[in-house]
Amino acid sequence: MKKQLLLLALFCLSAIAFGQKKEIKKAERALASGNASEAISFINQAEPLLAGADSEMKSKFYVIKGNAYLAEAGTADYAKLKTASESFKMAEELSPTGKTVQDLSVGKQNLRVALVNSAIQDQKTKNYKRASEKLYMSYKAMKDTSDLYYAAGNAVNAREYPTALTYYKDLFDMGYTGIKKEWVAIDVETSEEVVFATEADRNTNMLTGKYTKPTERMSESVQADILEKITKLYIELGENEKALSLMKDARAANPDDIGLVQAEAGLALQMGDMKKYASLMEEVVKSDPNNPELYYNLGVSSSDIGQKDKAKEYYQKALSLDPKYTNAKINLAQLILSGETEIVEEMNSLGSTNADYDRYDELKLQQEQLYRDALPFLEDAAIDRPKNEGLVRTLANIYGRLGMEAKEKATKAKLEALENGGE
Repeated sequence: MKKQLLLLALFCLSAIAFGQKKEIKKAERALASGNASEAISFINQAEPLLAGADSEMKSKFYVIKGNAYLAEAGTADYAKLKTASESFKMAEELSPTGKTVQDLSVGKQNLRVALVNSAIQDQKTKNYKRASEKLYMSYKAMKDTSDLYYAAGNAVNAREYPTALTYYKDLFDMGYTGIKKEWVAIDVETSEEVVFATEADRNTNMLTGKYTKPTERMSESVQADILEKITKLYIELGENEKALSLMKDARAANPDDIGLVQAEAGLALQMGDMKKYASLMEEVVKSDPNNPELYYNLGVSSSDIGQKDKAKEYYQKALSLDPKYTNAKINLAQLILSGETEIVEEMNSLGSTNADYDRYDELKLQQEQLYRDALPFLEDAAIDRPKNEGLVRTLANIYGRLGMEAKEKATKAKLEALENGGE
């Protein structure tokens, strides 16, 4: 009797194993023919039978499951992308061998492409939380630390500060620099540098004739940026002492790293220690006195804390070192035009006495002078960036207010062409 029961049990196991293989094969064929939905149906039938399968069959099953859900998900279905990721993870934990290893590797690579492309779409719709989740999922699948870096940035944009802090701390602890090869060319129309994702992408765009001077370089390290992000997040979360301690340790370990000096200056600025900020920024400028970007950054930070005169000096210094520094031109023009707010407020507060009318005329002249002062910088910037609708619109408005009718008409025509997709 015992022998019969044993034989019966063996028969059941054989039947189950046969059922597993049969459904897995069906799923594999359906997937190969492009029918992901049918493959998932066979997978659902096979999964309850997996308990008695060996690890090799299980790993193969989970690779097929991952590929099926990935194919069905595209870049839109987050739940299916998540299922695909979990399936590949289970397959990996089973230590696959042979062809299954290759299939798993290809599946994971395809998963990363889908997750990153999907995250880009989320960023465009400002769904930063979901973008962060997808990029983190990609990082866990492929261990590409650049995905973790961008997941952290999206978490900041989503105001998920504790999550962002965890990601940035992990990056900092593992010594992530973000340094990579970049393929660069100059946009013929704007004279601005453009960084392409791959060498092939750069070379293809070169064939259009829109780019010139192709070069290669290594990108700058983002370690200082990560440190600055961590300290800012500590402050945002009310942990100022941790921010200060982290910065102190980092500076002690890398006393000559000018990027860390800039990061510490940013921390001082955020904490309102203007004396320390000024001292540190002087140290930064001394390290590279002919670097226009340093003066530009000083201009931005000075403007942020209301030191407009100082900001103007820094932007002008940046332009004296690099007359083609378009962002400095734009920021300087905006800074000049910001003075209009105070003028308009006073205009609106005036009454109807003769003295008020006289004062109004004085203010009107001051307002027009602001336009004239900002105009050269805006015109130069528009030459650098002829397709920037915001610049062209601002110029048209200023020409109109200064009574420069011919220029206003020409600029409005250009704006209309840009808005309609023209040149």
